Amino acid sequence: MADNATSGESLLFLTDEQLRKGIEAMFFAYQGFTADPDRILDTLEYGRAHHRAVHFINRSPGLTVSSLLAILGVTKQSLNRVLRTLFEDGLVEARVGKTDKRERRLHLTEKGAALERSLSDAQRARMRAAYRAAGPQAVQGFRMVLEAMMDPEMRRQYQGFKEDNP
Repeated sequence: MADNATSGESLLFLTDEQLRKGIEAMFFAYQGFTADPDRILDTLEYGRAHHRAVHFINRSPGLTVSSLLAILGVTKQSLNRVLRTLFEDGLVEARVGKTDKRERRLHLTEKGAALERSLSDAQRARMRAAYRAAGPQAVQGFRMVLEAMMDPEMRRQYQGFKEDNP
């Protein structure tokens, strides 16, 4: 967040209408961002929770179930349902931890990695096009806005995840 008085002062006059437009833009952008993966997920009878699980397992192979639970912020029961289908369909496998044999470390199978690529390819293309159109300063500002919107605990998790997975 900017510390200089000029930036702070310019934000003081944001109107409810400007904020409403931002909220609506976010709703429509999210709808577009999830549309392509949703079509793929629908053919497999999966939901967005499956997508998020596959995404984070791909980003951090060997992630523990408890770490994934914290990242996704879902109930244990909900995550177990998602993981069960991913295991049964041969997309994810659990390996015993090397130092703690009680841990289940999650890894995508080749089939899971292929699904993750197909889900994220369209999102990366959409994000790349938007970033190019907006320019580097807007991209940096966009990330700052997103991080500022996170709850403090979620921001800490995000920062830790970002540092562990450059």
